[in-house]
Amino acid sequence: MSGQPDLGRADLVSMLAELTASPADQVPDRLGSMELAWLVHMVEQRYDRRLDLSDDQLAGIRTVDDALAVFRGSLTAPADG
Repeated sequence: MSGQPDLGRADLVSMLAELTASPADQVPDRLGSMELAWLVHMVEQRYDRRLDLSDDQLAGIRTVDDALAVFRGSLTAPADG
């Protein structure tokens, strides 16, 4: 994938709303391990690409904005293969 992915904060919040069956405006900004795993899974499905995040990257994701920054960086990195 080249260029900036079309992934935005609203996309991640919508994915979390789906997980929690809550309105998007009630989705908390802080992420737990289950929410993070869900987001990784959903982003991988959406872009048909494995994110292959390091332990340090995963440990640094505490909020929706953190996740967005890490996911965008991973999606814009050249794919192995």
